[in-house]
Amino acid sequence: MTWSTIGCKMGCTRREWECPVPEPNYPVELTPPDIEPYRAGNTGVEYVTTFDSGVAGPHVMVTALTHGNEICGAIALDRLFRSGLRPRQGMLTLAFDNVAAYHSFNPRYPVASRFVDEDFNRLWDEATLDGPRQSVELARARALRPFVGAADFLLDIHSMQHATAPLMLAGTLERSVALARRVGIPELIMCDVGHAAGKRMRDYGPLGDPASAKTALLIEAGQHWQRRTGEVATDVMLRFLTALGTLTREDAMPFGGPDFDAQPRQRVIEVTEAVTITGNRFEFAGDFRGLEVLTPKGTLIGRDDGREVRTPYDDCVLIMPSRRSGKGQTAVRLGRYVG
Repeated sequence: MTWSTIGCKMGCTRREWECPVPEPNYPVELTPPDIEPYRAGNTGVEYVTTFDSGVAGPHVMVTALTHGNEICGAIALDRLFRSGLRPRQGMLTLAFDNVAAYHSFNPRYPVASRFVDEDFNRLWDEATLDGPRQSVELARARALRPFVGAADFLLDIHSMQHATAPLMLAGTLERSVALARRVGIPELIMCDVGHAAGKRMRDYGPLGDPASAKTALLIEAGQHWQRRTGEVATDVMLRFLTALGTLTREDAMPFGGPDFDAQPRQRVIEVTEAVTITGNRFEFAGDFRGLEVLTPKGTLIGRDDGREVRTPYDDCVLIMPSRRSGKGQTAVRLGRYVG
């Protein structure tokens, strides 16, 4: 698989962007929606719209396209806009994040539009946002920063490289786990600190401050381009908005899909570490797709420039292994079921 005409934006630095690692060939079953009708918005920042109910209540924000190739979030927001639903209380802000990357999406090369210059979701520490560096993603993050900082609750919609069960990323704060349980879907809640490569938007400022009441969730709705991923993204968004009182259940129900009424027994995965790539080549020891439970302690996961990486304990869960990560990026997260 060679990306000589577009380039792989996932950390590959090999000549001609040649990626020697075979991956499952997931068909693109989702159709990227036209988001041009939402360009003007009403906030002075393109692709950002705020609806004010005029009734006291929280400021809730839902974001999509943090990565330009993760189109399920755009589908969910487009459905919400077209539904005509408006907040019953407080304010609702809807934002399409990395629109420059999204506009380059090509179903023939669907991984190539993850970002333009750098990962939008590794820029959210104050030093980076206030620093001198310039990029397409940093400019957009700086434009969205006031909205993210003003939100009382944030849902950031993502999708995953492999076809595994959806994951709600709740960070490490108890209030985020509690909100994930109020939302009620998906079944799996993951608690982690993020990535060595940089802070995520869901952890920015008060959203990640233990002393604050502001709360964020990040949904990994499924494999990037599978049809069901768009349905999961929409249902999680609607359940998030009803859990917070932004919408009523009666408002949302006509627009919900197969998971809207689901009541799974939720389970928590506590991430104990992220395997950050230190060498120029990381190779997995097996065809890991995610959520494999490896035992016993010491089972081989992969090799980082030949250095063996093994499980630190029995029943170790592999979370979101990535075969398109480079030096300094996360190859896989390791965790265990708790409770």
